[in-house]
Amino acid sequence: MDDLLQVGIISSMHGIRGEVKVFPTTDDPNRFKKLKSVLLDAGRETLELQVEQVKFFKQFVILKFKEFDNINEVEKYKGKGLFVTRENAVKLKPNEYFIADMIGMEVFTDEGRKFGILTDVLETGANDVYVVETEEQKEVLLPAIKECILNVDITGRKMEIHLMEGLV
Repeated sequence: MDDLLQVGIISSMHGIRGEVKVFPTTDDPNRFKKLKSVLLDAGRETLELQVEQVKFFKQFVILKFKEFDNINEVEKYKGKGLFVTRENAVKLKPNEYFIADMIGMEVFTDEGRKFGILTDVLETGANDVYVVETEEQKEVLLPAIKECILNVDITGRKMEIHLMEGLV
């Protein structure tokens, strides 16, 4: 499990005073209002940046960092990820998981047969959809509903599923 969780990606600059337009990779963009700092993956180094101001524009979050005051200072970070430590991550409710913790876990059927590996989580309106690559190298989409997902063991890196009719 990674110690850092991605909350956004710098997509472009916003104005000339060092603000950046961030595409949020968190399910609740309003969480940026509570963040005091973020970690910027600058390639060879990780920079801790203090959040000075948060605004919203369409699906983006506009951030101003104390460390930058003009566009030239931040332009080189376009496309870079913004992260938080697990201590600064949102608190999860029961039966909620960080996607980063789920990717790569083994998936087993309720009959004990290995079904495949969880490769992605698609966030849809109604419920998430788990993408599993089967042992036969096929991709299967599983709805994240209690009738299909029986157990998720984050520490053991295993998921138990019930294959509902029509899914395979």
